[in-house]
Amino acid sequence: MGVTREPGEIRVEIGELALHGFRVDPERVSDAFERELTRLIRTHGVPVAAHGPLTADTLAGLPPLPAGLSARRLGQELARAVHEGLSGHGEVTR
Repeated sequence: MGVTREPGEIRVEIGELALHGFRVDPERVSDAFERELTRLIRTHGVPVAAHGPLTADTLAGLPPLPAGLSARRLGQELARAVHEGLSGHGEVTR
């Protein structure tokens, strides 16, 4: 029987969240993004970091998002896209 080790801390640092073509309050988007990403990590973890620390310089291959989203919805969708990348979907540059 193997022992599953849960990480003691997961830290995600995002240097810049660029919102080109969206007419929303960036602070509200950032708040919604942080809340949703925290929820997703608590619920699902970060599978690509299961075998030890991971540093990703770039997360690419994220899907385009419609420009008409509210700030809350845009933050949530961005968090889901980033979490998908951290879950092994998309391209991670280390």
